[in-house]
Amino acid sequence: EFRIQVEKKGLDTQNIDQLISQALAKRFGESNFEIRRVEMVGPKVGKDLRRKGLLSILYAVIFMLIYITWRFELRFGIGAIIALIHDVLVTLGAFSVTNREISLPIVAAFLTIVGYSINDTIVIYDRIRENRRKKPRNPLPQTINQSINETLSRTILTSGTTLIVILALFIFGGGVIHDFAFALLIGVVVGTYSSIYIASPVLIFWEDIFPKKKKKYK
Repeated sequence: EFRIQVEKKGLDTQNIDQLISQALAKRFGESNFEIRRVEMVGPKVGKDLRRKGLLSILYAVIFMLIYITWRFELRFGIGAIIALIHDVLVTLGAFSVTNREISLPIVAAFLTIVGYSINDTIVIYDRIRENRRKKPRNPLPQTINQSINETLSRTILTSGTTLIVILALFIFGGGVIHDFAFALLIGVVVGTYSSIYIASPVLIFWEDIFPKKKKKYK
């Protein structure tokens, strides 16, 4: 299977179909090929799709920030959002380096990555908050390190089994979902380490800038 993509304005899809059919028939014979689909996306439609895709990711990030701030604290929400932005940018960079097309299914993959990454981050954040309540005298870096170690086995098992499924889709899924699986493959790997090495250290950075008053214990 081959996909022919043309970037040119003012083309008629019907004429393109006929020209390609004539060229292929001349080279391979009329009954030796099949044109399955011909699509055209105009500049206005493409611009609208790009705008809606970016807005959908932006809205998802904003609502997650609101939820995490309400569920935990503002610093937790900031750390999670920084990690999410990192995940999306790295995955987008992988698409740019490999010269892959950004389409609506890829935008859906980005939203899937955001949801997967935030879930892993919240698991670690919840353990950090729990350990802070149990041992409030411990320094924050020690509490974060302990919490990450306690959830590390869960993170490795979850990410590992997810990667096995995505890798199977990437290898055997075919061209239709190849780019979608590629986005998820990059996003799951990036989202896993960003929850540990980006979202959690932001809490320490925030604590250094805006230190809380320590409670006195008798």
